Order: sequence, then structure tokens, then C-alpha cells
Amino acid sequence: MAAPILMLLVLALPSGAWPGLRLPRRPCVHCCRPAWPPVTAPNPYALRNGAEEWGPLPHVRPTIDITILKGAKGELGARGCSGPSGKEGPPGVWGLQGRKGQKGQAGPPGTPCQRTYSAFSVGRREGLHNRGSAQAVSFDTELVNLGGSFDLVAGRFRCTEPGVYFLSLTVHAWNYKETYLHVMRNRQAAAMLYAQPSERSIMQTQSLLLPLAAGDAVWVRLFQRDRDSAIYGEPGDLYMTFSGHLVKPDAEP
Repeated sequence: MAAPILMLLVLALPSGAWPGLRLPRRPCVHCCRPAWPPVTAPNPYALRNGAEEWGPLPHVRPTIDITILKGAKGELGARGCSGPSGKEGPPGVWGLQGRKGQKGQAGPPGTPCQRTYSAFSVGRREGLHNRGSAQAVSFDTELVNLGGSFDLVAGRFRCTEPGVYFLSLTVHAWNYKETYLHVMRNRQAAAMLYAQPSERSIMQTQSLLLPLAAGDAVWVRLFQRDRDSAIYGEPGDLYMTFSGHLVKPDAEP
């Protein structure tokens, strides 16, 4: 019934009479969806102070795709300064052994080794008896005499190459007689060779290492005490020998 009445009013009343009726106004909505904004919610776009215009529209912020505006890649910049070194890390795991490398080239020849030699070996074939006092033993047979440093008549070796020498004295004792000898360095006895009187003659040997300086003399002294002292010998055989050689020169490190 209300619908026909409203239709009559729309047709009968002029358009200027509608504001005076003070009818509630609602925004136009589509028939296919709910009203917007909802009636129950406050309407920010409603008329203000009886004005005919709507309120401000929503602010729309444009979005720009930066990837579209990205330019080409620039050139590589200069290398910066190195930073401070970090702390040393723990040692790593022991790696595998590498393959054996190729054999290198032979090096230049070295300086030849300059060895110093000094040696002598002499003997006495004739027997010797003590004549009542200490006496130097002379020799009559030369076996080795490098540099001619041994004097057979004087029975002395004069050291020309300082260092450590090995010396050896061998004699044949006389029956029923004492054999008492000293290996001398200058005027000092360095070693003694002794054989007691016996029914049998025996061979006796004394050896030692002795440091010698340049100019030192080494010789053999026949000594006598209460009994006669003698050394056995025969013209055909060599029973007594006295030998020495340089073991380590002082010039070597």
C-alpha cells in the first residue's frame, strides 16, 4: 500500500519541494552488492553542515617499480686498503705427502780439501847397552819419513805440523837384562816402556797420543837404574821400531 502512495507523491510534487520534506538521504548504491559505506558505521563522506558536496576522497599513493628504473652496472672501483690481520687460527690437518720432485742439476765443484800429513817410522837393527847414564837411542833404518822431519843419527823427530800425534814404540828385551825406556817430548818423559830381567826375551810395545807444537822434539831415551839396561838386536832382523803420525792438525776445526 505504501508503494503506490510514494509513486503518487513523486509524480505530484515538484522537484524543488523535496528538500523541505526533510527526508533522510542515502547515497546511491548498486543493487548487486551491499551499501557502501555500511549504514551502521560512521560515514566519513556524509554531508557536513548541510553542504551539498561529499567529503575528501581517499588519498592514493602511487607505487613505482624500482626494477624498471635500474640503470646499467657501473665500472669496478679502486681497491681499498688492506685491513688489519686477524688472529692466527689453529693448525690445520697434516696434508698428504706430495710426489717426489725431479732431480736437480749438479752444483759447481767444491774447493779441494787440503789435508796436512806428517808421519815417520824408523827402526834399529843393532842391539844397544846402556853406558852408565841415560842416553838417546839412535836409529839405522828409515821406513817412512815424510818431509824429512826425523833425524836418524840424533834419533829425534822435529814437529813441523802442530796437532795430535799417535806414537808407538816396540822393542825386544834382552835375556837376563832389564829394559827401561822413555818416550820423551823435549826434556819431559811422556811414557815408559819396561821389561823385567827374564830367561826369555820378549817383545814389548808402548803407544800413546801426544799433542805436539811446532818445534817440539820427540825421541827415545834408554835409562839405567841398579841393573844394566839393554835392547836386543841383530843385523839381519828389525827388532826395534819407533813410529808416529799426525791424527788431527791444529788447523782443522
